[in-house]
Amino acid sequence: MAGQSSLFGAEPGSATESPEVAAHAPLATRMRPRTFDEFVGQHRAIGAGTVLRRAVDAGEVPSLILWGPPGSGKTTLAALIAGATNATFEAVSATSAGVADLRKVVERARERLRTGRRTILFIDEIHRFNKGQQDAVLPHVENATVTLLGATTENPSFEVNSALLSRSRVIRLEAIEPDDLRSLIERALTDTERGLGARHVVVDPDAIDRLVTLSGGDARIALNSLELAVQAAVRDPAGAVRVTVADIEGALQNPALLYDRAGDQHYWLVSAFIKSVRGSDPDAAVYWLARMLEAGEDPLFVARRMVILAAEDVGLADPQALGVAVAAQQAAHFIGMPEGFLPLTEAALYLAAAPKSNSVLRAYVAASADVAETLHQPVPLHLRNAVTGLGRAMGYGTGYRYAHDHEGGVVEQEHLPESLSGRQYYDPSDHGAERDVAERLEANRQALSRRVPGS
Repeated sequence: MAGQSSLFGAEPGSATESPEVAAHAPLATRMRPRTFDEFVGQHRAIGAGTVLRRAVDAGEVPSLILWGPPGSGKTTLAALIAGATNATFEAVSATSAGVADLRKVVERARERLRTGRRTILFIDEIHRFNKGQQDAVLPHVENATVTLLGATTENPSFEVNSALLSRSRVIRLEAIEPDDLRSLIERALTDTERGLGARHVVVDPDAIDRLVTLSGGDARIALNSLELAVQAAVRDPAGAVRVTVADIEGALQNPALLYDRAGDQHYWLVSAFIKSVRGSDPDAAVYWLARMLEAGEDPLFVARRMVILAAEDVGLADPQALGVAVAAQQAAHFIGMPEGFLPLTEAALYLAAAPKSNSVLRAYVAASADVAETLHQPVPLHLRNAVTGLGRAMGYGTGYRYAHDHEGGVVEQEHLPESLSGRQYYDPSDHGAERDVAERLEANRQALSRRVPGS
């Protein structure tokens, strides 16, 4: 696409890219789609019939924020949109560009507008721009000097200014599906112009399966790892190359799990872990626990979440659960990793298998609602501690009934403020040990009703 420029290198196939550079570029770069017909995956975002695809076909594309994991096609999609809409593609990287660079792009965009040509400003890793840099883009997006295409791996709701976000549409891209990733690999193996087709490469079917699995939905990792495996594979006497599972695993030694300790993956995985434990699914619980720990998550973060979960979701259905969670936290802190996974796994399995009750949470939420509604309710006089002569003279402690002096340790006495008399916040479940609690509280109520006629 003529007229393109970039602060991090020209797009493949552009007029500014030399054949020598293209020939020596990584396989993932050489195989970058040049048309929408070559674009694989992201059917829900840009597939035929979607709103975005119809807008592209009509040549009217709004400003977009492309949000997705690495290797999901954000940069490729931006370049394809620019080409399909006959706009000039100006690309900057937020890791190296500043406000001065943005001003130069805007000036060139204004010049083009005089000839009726539009400019698409692609900002890679837009989440790395600070508020001032994002604000510098805003007026030019608003007056349509440029159409913004921002790419980010982070949740734009947190990383992109609300003003800029309100003038853009967020397009969510997902990791490439296994079948789509397989199609990209097979295309690279047969393409004689840009791919590996001229090298007479044969890849074992189980090696392709392994490559798809280890790539984690990242097309860039899949294609570049495939190229490395081909380069390292041993040729047979006829000069053909056969790639095995061992070659793939050698090219992908220690593949990185998709994870970030402060971004979406962090919150999504811990959410899946908590919901699996809450749903009494120990197998899913230990899987998500392993996903987090193997990716390098702080084990004490996981331990803290289990302590909270023990009180919130197990509660009095198994009073031992909180002790197990706290013990796991202390043990993991004491022994550290890697062995720290053992007490954490024990606690996760225990919590997942335990009976569940959220009565602790419900009781507190109900009580706190009354606290907010009624505010400063006076403590009843008989419950106040009479530690001074003045307090005793004012009636503090008068009429207080000591529970241990009464049958069963249960006393007929109001313990709430007068305006909240009769409120019941704790509603025990009939799960696990809490069934005994419910029966005991009901027996107490029956005993009190017999002592207080008419109650």
